[in-house]
Order: sequence, then structure tokens, then C-alpha cells
Amino acid sequence: MAYVIGMISGTSLDGCDAALVEINEEQVKLSGFVTEPMPEKLRQKILDCCSLERSNVGLVCSLNVEIGHWFAETARALSRQTGVPFSQIACIGSHGQTVYHIPFNEGDWVASTLQIGEPAVMAYELGVPVVSNMRAMDMAAGGQGAPMVPYAEYRLYRSDKPRALQNLGGIGNVTGLPAHCTLDQVFAFDTGPANMIINALAKHFYDLDYDDRGRIAATGTVDEALLAEWMAIPYVSDPPPKSTGRELYGAQFVEAALRAHPGIRPEDWLATATRYTAASIELNYRKYLFPRCPAEEVILSGGGAHNDTLRRDIARLLPKCRILTQEDLGWSSDAKEAVAFALMAHETMHGRPSNVPSATGAARPVVMGSITPAPYPR
Repeated sequence: MAYVIGMISGTSLDGCDAALVEINEEQVKLSGFVTEPMPEKLRQKILDCCSLERSNVGLVCSLNVEIGHWFAETARALSRQTGVPFSQIACIGSHGQTVYHIPFNEGDWVASTLQIGEPAVMAYELGVPVVSNMRAMDMAAGGQGAPMVPYAEYRLYRSDKPRALQNLGGIGNVTGLPAHCTLDQVFAFDTGPANMIINALAKHFYDLDYDDRGRIAATGTVDEALLAEWMAIPYVSDPPPKSTGRELYGAQFVEAALRAHPGIRPEDWLATATRYTAASIELNYRKYLFPRCPAEEVILSGGGAHNDTLRRDIARLLPKCRILTQEDLGWSSDAKEAVAFALMAHETMHGRPSNVPSATGAARPVVMGSITPAPYPR
């Protein structure tokens, strides 16, 4: 048995998630979980770093180390909560913070991805080996470096019935697990936005980080013309493998929409953005998921799993599916991605692949990430 910590700060920019996971060849068990809220000053720096107009190499350099310190402090909070000292931690799997993702070659730009959060800072401060930069090797093998969680979902959720694992973070992604599937039958892709547009609108109109439980959206009316405009964006109906992020659905997307549609009421913006997340999921399921995996159960995770309005919209659009959350299966909706990176780090430390080429488009299974060793004896 090994203790491994998995960590990620996602595209929703709400905090750093850290999970303490016990792993052996037969079992994976969540032993503790914390979320360290993201300080507003740090959030603004990350948004600037993600912007082609506001970013610069000095900001990227400094922020890389600052996020490393923030991740180390989050790991300390997890250790205090669980009472497990770092001397008992085999390794830390750090996804870091994505600041830019280019899934395909675009003109002079080469397909690439950048996650920051200096692993040397974490390894030095905590005295634990750190596995980081996990997306890069999949991209070196011709994949998109996303989605990253299908390996863990295969290990934890395959069943005698077909299932869909739908993550609702900043971006939505789905993993299809056909009944009794083998790893090469697993597939996954990003469905489009989940909370990214909703959160940006909640901040713009109400100075809120998110629409708690979807209460504001529940009071609004969907603007059908705007919804149709968003559904016509090519990404929504593009076939997988595909991945997206802040480059498409970030601040510039919301700002352009607000300028183009000045007469829509705030609550209607929230209702429309929430329905857009659900409708883009339904379209992608109908076109690309159900033909390969006629899912009987859809298991939600991520912050959007707590949004009652979003869950109701998904249930209405997928009436033949049983809609569940991670909690219904004894897991945590918030901890799912952190658990996945703990499991991937464990595989990397043992020299075993943990990407899923049928999901990312990579040419072959590869060992993921770079290992920063503990810099002094423990």
C-alpha cells in the first residue's frame, strides 16, 4: 500500500484540490481531501497569464514559482487534516495550472500545452518526489494531452453496464465506459464549456464566483436565439478526439457575447449559459457517445455536479439515462480529478503508462510526466 497525493487547479480557477489516496494493486481509496481557495490576486495573475494581450514572459516565470508555493501549502493543509506526515507519502502527482493549450498545429504555432506550478519548489519544501507535466508526453506521442482522467475512470468505474462519466469543471468532458470494457475500448473527449461561461457571467453581473446551486439561472428564461448561436459554434459538433479550454470559452468569449447582446437580462444570461452546457452535452452524447456506449448511467463530477439547475437540464435532455453524482457511488464529486492525478503519478513512479490513446489520439500508451526527486534524504 502507498499513500499518494494528487493535486490540480482547474480551468474554473476556484482553488487547488488535493486528495490523499491509498493505492495498491487491488484497491484505490480516498483517505482525505481539501480545497485551498484561490486568492483573488493570484486568480487575476493567472487570467493575465492566460491572455495573449496581457501576458509576458516575466509573469509566466514568476507565476510558475508562486503556484508551486501555493500547491505546497495546500499539500501541507491536507497533511494536517489527515494526520499523515510527508515521510509516509510515496509521491505527489501535480497537474499544476493550465495557462495555455493548443491541441492542433495552428499556422506557425505547434500543438502544445503549458501547465505551470514549479515541481522543484514542492519537492524541496515537502521532501517528496513530484510527478508533473503529465500532458506533455501524450502530446509528444501525437495526442491532444486531454482528456487526462480516462485511465483512472477505467480503473475505478468500469461495470457490467455502460456508463458515462461527465466532469463539470470549467470545461466539460466525458468518458465512455462500455459494459465490461477493456482499456482500448475506453474513449473520452471535451464536450464544451461546463462552468466557465456560467462563472464568468456570475462574476460580471453579481460579483459572485459562481451561481450557487444554479439559483439565479432557475429564475431566468433561456434566450433561444443566443443558445442557437452558441450551439452553432463548430467545436460543439466537431467529432472527437477533441479538447478545448479558456482559449475558446474564456473571458474574450463572454465579453464578445455581452457586446453583441446588450438587451438580455442577467438572470436570462445565466439560464442560457446553464442550458448551453447541458445542450452541448446532449448533442455530443447523441452524435458521438451513444453509438459507441449506450450509457444507462451518467455519473457527474466537478463543481457543476452541485448545480441543481444544470443537473435538472441534463436530466431533461437525457431522459433515458439515470443521472448520478460521485457521492451516489461513495466518492467525491470535487475530488475526482485530484484522485486521478494521484493514480497517474503512482503509475509513472512504477514506469507504467496511464494515457488512453483511444481518448487523446496518441499513437501509443506512454508513461506520463516528469519526476522531480526528493532533493534530500527523508
